Amino acid sequence: MNAAHRRTPAGTTRPGRAPQLTVFAGTRPEIVKLAPVVHALRTAGAGVRVIATGQHHDRRMAGTFFADLGVPPDTAWELTGDEPARTGGLLAHALAHFAAGPRPDLAIVQGDTWTVPLVALAARRHGVPVAHVEAGLRSHNPLSPEESNRTVAADLATLHFAPTEGARANLLREGVPAAAVHVVGNTVLDVLRTSGVRAVPVGRRRGVLVTAHRPGTVDAYQRLAALTATVRALADRHGPVVFPLHPRTADRLDAHGLRTALEHPGVELIEPQPHRRMLELTASSALVATDSGGLQEEAGWFGVPAVVLRESTPRPEGVALGQAALVGLDPARALAAARRLLDPAEQHRIAELPCPYGDGRTGERIAELVVEAYRADRLALREPGEG
Repeated sequence: MNAAHRRTPAGTTRPGRAPQLTVFAGTRPEIVKLAPVVHALRTAGAGVRVIATGQHHDRRMAGTFFADLGVPPDTAWELTGDEPARTGGLLAHALAHFAAGPRPDLAIVQGDTWTVPLVALAARRHGVPVAHVEAGLRSHNPLSPEESNRTVAADLATLHFAPTEGARANLLREGVPAAAVHVVGNTVLDVLRTSGVRAVPVGRRRGVLVTAHRPGTVDAYQRLAALTATVRALADRHGPVVFPLHPRTADRLDAHGLRTALEHPGVELIEPQPHRRMLELTASSALVATDSGGLQEEAGWFGVPAVVLRESTPRPEGVALGQAALVGLDPARALAAARRLLDPAEQHRIAELPCPYGDGRTGERIAELVVEAYRADRLALREPGEG
């Protein structure tokens, strides 16, 4: 066995070698949310490699994000073909990566995309422990592929970094040991805290920012038609609407012949924006309407109300505070929620709410917990009874 991976007896302290960690990011939100973790781990003295798993292969979605956030990948996997081919390719890359070695002391994944369960499965196949950032989110929607990815990660991870107490409670209900779960906040807020983008005073906010990209929102004709009707209704009553088009959404609009449905004087369709520009758009909007979990969190940080274009959300904290409203893809419900959330008194109330998703120092907490667990030799996977 390589000396770098020789175990010490359980419960003892490791010598001074720094932990060697590999961070896997597949999509634009993962890059954003893992960048603070990478920076904090390196500041703490850990050796960190970053792998781009290739889920977002469109340069508009991921190409510049690694560089913009200061975490250029050490390795970038290329995935080709349709969804089955790309998913299989991701797993094949992950298995080959861990088989080739040297194996890290910990693999770190984030969120709920295909990268999370596939990398975690490959890591466990080769005896590498896994840390799951943003663990414990649950929408309780059995049709959500993200929900399946999250629950698989709960079974495979050794360290679970939950963003909220509600996420921690979900994991404990599912049988995850309490000692393995740590409430740390959400790493996206670290990026917001250090971005330099500030909340815009309520009186200077204007219009509606719309984003939509989830398969359940845009793939089926009827649901995409309902989305376009919702966008037009928001533009009629509360515009202007700015709608950065995710490549998936643009493709589906063209495939279903629905792009013309968004030809409206109050709707501006734009290309995917750099991260900082998206933050500026969020902070300066009077309302966001989205199916994105990340935008729900960012809106909460800036005190901007959110109309959530879903029937359930794994981020219920904003809904509980009245900062966010679940409306599905129903134009009437969206308009009713928008009318309520755009009331001046409600705008001021929401602007003063504390962000329910964290304080912007999550990366530091994760780095401290990872280094502590490594030094105490609590990461290594062991058979029952060993140690």
